[in-house]
Amino acid sequence: MVHVRGGGTGYVSIAGICCYKPGQRSRLIYRLHLYRGRKGESKSFAWTDYRDLLIAAHHQLGAPIVVVWDNLNRHLVPGMRAFIDEHAEWLTVYQLPSYAPDLNPAEGIWSLLKRGVLANVAVAGLPQLVRVVKRGLKKIQYRPHLIDGCLAETGLTLTYTPPTQLDFTN
Repeated sequence: MVHVRGGGTGYVSIAGICCYKPGQRSRLIYRLHLYRGRKGESKSFAWTDYRDLLIAAHHQLGAPIVVVWDNLNRHLVPGMRAFIDEHAEWLTVYQLPSYAPDLNPAEGIWSLLKRGVLANVAVAGLPQLVRVVKRGLKKIQYRPHLIDGCLAETGLTLTYTPPTQLDFTN
């Protein structure tokens, strides 16, 4: 969350997925949520926004996905659990242990963003902040080695096991 100190109130929240597949370039897929401080406006992402991000990632990647995510309350609501169960053919979810941000590659993305384009920046308002955040995320997207570094920083590794072929002959 990045607070705006200039004209008006509001902030930008970001949800992102670091995508890794052996032999292919790493990718970052994200969505922004703007809160402008208006009455009745949602202050943060709803579970349906995370659902829509997963669907977009599935379509963009064109393959089944395995998600490893933290214990954010929106990830654990019954609607999200039902969605995961209904889409088990292309979606597998593993929960990180509580309080384990060091195992989440997306935390590295946020760190890069804060140390990069958001370091020592003063914006005049929410529209300028949105432009700065989008520019920073785009720079990260075009540098897959940075996304790879976020996975390396966790100490986790990818292990690819090719699917086995079933032999139905006797």
